[in-house]
Amino acid sequence: MILQRLRRTVDDVARRLGRTIDSLNEQALTFDSAHGWFLSAEERGNPDTRISAWTENNRVTPLVHGKPYFEALERAVRSAGDGDLVLFTDWRGDPEQYLTDGVTVEDALTDAATRGATVKGMVWRSHIKTLGYTGPKNRKLAQRLEDAGGEAILDQRVLTLGSHHQKFVVVRYRDDTKTDLAFVGGIDLARARRDDANHFGDPVSRPFPPEYGETPAWHDMQVQIEGPAVRDVEDVFRERWDDPAALSRLPWHVLSDVLRGVSSERTPIPPQGADPANAGTCAVQLLRTYPRRHPAYPFATKGEFSAARAYAKALRRARRLIYVEDQYLWSVDVARVFAAALRRSPDLRLIVVVPKYLDDDSPITIPPALLGHSAALDVIRDAGEDRVLVLDLENDRGIPVYVHSKVCIVDDVWAAVGSDNFNRRSWTHDSELTAAIVDEQRDERAPADPGGLGDGARVFARELRLELAREHLGRAEGEDDDLIDPASFFDAVRASVTRLDEWHRAPGAAPRPPGRLRQHNIVVPPQWQQRMAAVVYRKFIDPDGRPLRMRLRRRF
Repeated sequence: MILQRLRRTVDDVARRLGRTIDSLNEQALTFDSAHGWFLSAEERGNPDTRISAWTENNRVTPLVHGKPYFEALERAVRSAGDGDLVLFTDWRGDPEQYLTDGVTVEDALTDAATRGATVKGMVWRSHIKTLGYTGPKNRKLAQRLEDAGGEAILDQRVLTLGSHHQKFVVVRYRDDTKTDLAFVGGIDLARARRDDANHFGDPVSRPFPPEYGETPAWHDMQVQIEGPAVRDVEDVFRERWDDPAALSRLPWHVLSDVLRGVSSERTPIPPQGADPANAGTCAVQLLRTYPRRHPAYPFATKGEFSAARAYAKALRRARRLIYVEDQYLWSVDVARVFAAALRRSPDLRLIVVVPKYLDDDSPITIPPALLGHSAALDVIRDAGEDRVLVLDLENDRGIPVYVHSKVCIVDDVWAAVGSDNFNRRSWTHDSELTAAIVDEQRDERAPADPGGLGDGARVFARELRLELAREHLGRAEGEDDDLIDPASFFDAVRASVTRLDEWHRAPGAAPRPPGRLRQHNIVVPPQWQQRMAAVVYRKFIDPDGRPLRMRLRRRF
């Protein structure tokens, strides 16, 4: 009896203490300005890196779709000449892909090297071609660049079945009158990416599931960064480039390189220039994934999981609206983070935009991927019920648009654009790079403080959400008064989806309503497939790169 009373007393004290801590945390969130959204250096959990905790006074420009990004990139690289620096990483690089009419990826990079710029690249070595990967294309891009005096390496310093998934470019100029630039996001220098808001696809296409048509429409995003954060992006490249580990330890890779006469040696990058000048009002934090690996990455000896940790921290602050676009939302571990946010805040709404179909038609990979996707959506929908919309995208002709963007916007304050998907592979296993952005400039349109924490609404995050909303809802610029408030935005999206779905059930009865968003429905694999699919999913499709202790604690 005494022990029971003691337990009740301890439990009561613990509950009261917990409420007190929550109250203090709430007050801290309210008064900690924009930087309460960012990870501290300690929260990043990687003392080995030299990148900043975050930088301020940056200008960040969203480049929605591949065509605007490629145009901006081509201009930046075309301006690079003697003494300038061009650095790039890629998951897939197709030398024949056009950046602009008449200028290919190969043209832009090799011409810069010919003009005297230092051009260096790191492209993932890739799995074998018979599995649908593009190793030969990556190798071709590297060879063409080296022939022109540049240097590119095929980087396989990853976990087994892992990849280097970072997609960024840095251009730094010797001339102080030119503005240094970094481009960070989800767009590869590859075929099919050069689409625009019309979503009629890229004429330079690639094999794709037939549901997307002959020239698949492709929705994607990159950000252009000017200011001190450019140096951080450059440091991400330099850390990987200076890693002394062998580019691959696989015997068939080593033998292949010997037979082709490919050198694994890297020449040093020229010394780093002065920090880029202040350029704008945005604070930028770079978020990464590096698994714990042997031999260890010198810049992340215990790995780095700052992308996962940053999303978890931002979602803990979410009160009104989380807006997500993602290629793969198919991990229960990731879904639990969203579910916790929905349960924590009863007024919170979640909108997720994903592809209608997978980018693969293999009977081996589809059932496991659908199983993981279905399980993740069940977790989120159970937590949020009618406060959750999971949608896919089509163009005005009714053809599905492949969603490849990786975007998250929370309460019109914190925005993230990068290479990492919302799955366990991206959060723990492959290399990733994402830019989290908090604009110091406030947007005073009502509601001026949608989250109610004193952070206000910020110009970059709100304008990005509205730009994406106008495109998906078929609105012109200026036709977004009902989209500013998160609650009315959610209702407007739901109403648009309902109208379009109803029209598709009887398309001849009336003109097609504006908008491109549809309710997302998937077919779960039959029961007999699920056991085997679950094994394939865990081991190959969405592996876990965390150390065992972190897995057992369900922490990132």
